[in-house]
Amino acid sequence: VNDGKAPGMIAAIISSEGVVAIASAGLRKFGSDIAFSTNDIVHLGSCSKAMTCAMIATFVAEGKLSWESKLIDVIPELKESIHPDYLETTLWQLLTHRAGVPDLWTHNQRKTKERRLQILKKMLNSSPSNIIGEFNYSNLGYVSAACMAEKITGLSWEVLMKMRLFDPLGMYSAGFGAPGISGETDQPWGHHKSGSAWWADQSDCAEALGPAGRVHCTIEDWAKFLSLFLTDKNPILKQEYINKLIEPIGFYAGGWGVADKTWAKGDIMSHNGSNGIWYSSVLVAPKLDRAF
Repeated sequence: VNDGKAPGMIAAIISSEGVVAIASAGLRKFGSDIAFSTNDIVHLGSCSKAMTCAMIATFVAEGKLSWESKLIDVIPELKESIHPDYLETTLWQLLTHRAGVPDLWTHNQRKTKERRLQILKKMLNSSPSNIIGEFNYSNLGYVSAACMAEKITGLSWEVLMKMRLFDPLGMYSAGFGAPGISGETDQPWGHHKSGSAWWADQSDCAEALGPAGRVHCTIEDWAKFLSLFLTDKNPILKQEYINKLIEPIGFYAGGWGVADKTWAKGDIMSHNGSNGIWYSSVLVAPKLDRAF
């Protein structure tokens, strides 16, 4: 905080048992006098993607979806509106950014009120701008995967995340969008920076983008999710499905970048996330039983 002149930060070391060490510094909101605390809720941005993958994996475990389920087989009404190149697109391609779909950043994400399925019909109606099978990071891919889960259940991604991930793991602080009450400083704010000047903001990307990056929670509750990858005992997924989520194609798996590191005695999983005014970063080292 001192060196970077940042408004506030929080950092933690985590094991399969929970938070090992945690500290915070700075303020919830630039210009206020309210300290950023270790119990505050933080915005995870694209670190939400691993959570979306874990939720969807529960349907794969139940046989209601498979990693090779095709988008149009699950959502047949898309067949008449999307480009033929997407007719073979699978769930796992969407979750590993190899479906060739464009990113959603180009779709005025903060203001759109369109529903997720409407966005798919609009943005997948022209030929892919990226080569199918090659890595191309796409928030829209995660929106598409979430639409598959929404279609088979008739429930929103938000409801499914609460039912299948947050509640079973005891992540009771978890929610969506900007933390806290609008206009209040009961939780930290996001911040813009211009030169050396900061100004606080509580905005977030559009609700439609939720599966790609709108989860918020405390660090303690984030640790409960990360423990899925640090222990073979958890209440929601057998190890074979956890292993699939961290099985990379190239360097990217199900919501995780994966790399072999000597210091970690094996693979690490990492990700970062930002909605433009928050920044989060996580690194998981399973062989060390640590996340940072």
